[in-house]
Amino acid sequence: MEHALPRYLESKRSVDERSLSTRVRDRFLAELPPAPEMVEAACGTGVTVPRLLSWGVDAGRYRGIDADGRIVPFARWLRPRELRRTGYDVSRDATGGGPAAGDGPAVDFEVADLAVSFATGDALDALAAATDLDAVIAQAFADLVPPAELASAVESALRPGGVAYLPITFDGGTIVQPDHPADDAVESAYHDAIDAHTGRDVRAGRHLIDLFRRRDGDLLSVGSSDWIVRPRGGAYPADERYFLARLLGFVADAVGDRDVERFDEWLATRRDQLAAAELTYVAHQYDLLYRAPTG
Repeated sequence: MEHALPRYLESKRSVDERSLSTRVRDRFLAELPPAPEMVEAACGTGVTVPRLLSWGVDAGRYRGIDADGRIVPFARWLRPRELRRTGYDVSRDATGGGPAAGDGPAVDFEVADLAVSFATGDALDALAAATDLDAVIAQAFADLVPPAELASAVESALRPGGVAYLPITFDGGTIVQPDHPADDAVESAYHDAIDAHTGRDVRAGRHLIDLFRRRDGDLLSVGSSDWIVRPRGGAYPADERYFLARLLGFVADAVGDRDVERFDEWLATRRDQLAAAELTYVAHQYDLLYRAPTG
């Protein structure tokens, strides 16, 4: 399943922003120092940077790490242009050595008092190499890696009392409407296909809640962040029709070689419903905020 495509990642931006738990976000922001040192695992196209700025985090250092070497240059190119277009004063500083993990300059650009860099690399390796971070951010990533490995990497990267913000963590619910007789079989096969990949966990949200609860730090906040994508006035907002089309493609790739009765009919029906702006999609997810031990 190919998720790391720029348009797909950009098309889900409006879905993510609508879904994020404001309660967990506000607690995250309350835990940050005035100029935090932050690393984002699996940063994608870097949409977290404008999001942080809109939340008032305009000082410190942000480093985004992503394994896809096509996405990182795209993030470096797009994000400063977007920020300038929306009124931010963006400056560049390509001096110095590379960041702690991956390639690229020490600072790709600066906006307000926030230094931003993106690098290609393995996110868990980057966290293992990092120390004394004020925050680790990992959006839509915690279900892609073994939960226990992620928890250990996060805790080792954070300073005492630092926080891990893990929004949009999938938790094993995929709902498509209107009802179809094959829905349960397709959902089960899709989730089984996800779990068949080494390190993947289709119920990562609930497992991380329990795992962090048992660690020495504090699970500060948990909130639902379900994706809900539905037509409005005969159309989908932003680029969400494309987002849904890609999701149906992911299901087709995952389930297509499995013996699921009436799957071809299910998929054709769903694509027809999408074309007619009649399809609704829901994915069950959690936002989590964990604070590392203070001593």
